[in-house]
Amino acid sequence: MRHLGVLAHSTGGAALCFLTFCEEGFHRTGRNEHPDITLDYIAFGYSMPAWEAGDHATIRATLATSADRLARAGADFFVCPDNTAHLALEAPGPDLPLPGLHIAEVVAEQAAAEGRTRVGILGTKYTMDGPLYPRALAARGIAAELPDAADRDLVNEVVFTELVNGVISEASRREYLRVIERLAGRGCDAVALVCTEIPLLITPEVSPLPTLDSTRLLARAAYDVSVGERAMPVWRGGPL
Repeated sequence: MRHLGVLAHSTGGAALCFLTFCEEGFHRTGRNEHPDITLDYIAFGYSMPAWEAGDHATIRATLATSADRLARAGADFFVCPDNTAHLALEAPGPDLPLPGLHIAEVVAEQAAAEGRTRVGILGTKYTMDGPLYPRALAARGIAAELPDAADRDLVNEVVFTELVNGVISEASRREYLRVIERLAGRGCDAVALVCTEIPLLITPEVSPLPTLDSTRLLARAAYDVSVGERAMPVWRGGPL
């Protein structure tokens, strides 16, 4: 079995990914066993000035420090359960010391497997305004649909003032559901929850659209790699 490294960049998403990976072992085997897993986390707050400045190179260097520590801990590959961080991971720079799964590719694969044709995107402002999901979905013939500007601001504000701090608000859930309903009205047949904390707020049971849960999809793809049911990734950061 292959040792997974979790390259964390936000708290709730990393914790949910870790938990999902570990629980997947029991779901598949009936035993409290799973492949080895190591998590490394340099608090994302230290990187926020660089995010605001659009300085992806500095953020990539911070993430590379975590990747190096994971490699030295014996990890064979990594996942980063933070969609926004992939904008920095894709920045030019030296290869990371171990290969990783790309979260947008995992989510887009699932959207294609489900036959989706137009997917709404909910995430941080960096992810919603960035190229990750339009590119990954378009490569599979799927359209990406964004909330309007005011709704993007609302979604982002809830992420940074509530979700990353462990706050789950019924008022914010209602607002997110309203945004998803508007995406459904614009022809979306699924919504991608591509801030890894959003699945803590929006569950399949309440969502007006089928959900693509980036956090759990990534964790399960990582489990597949760890047990040899999915090929080892080759991506080591940088442009896809």
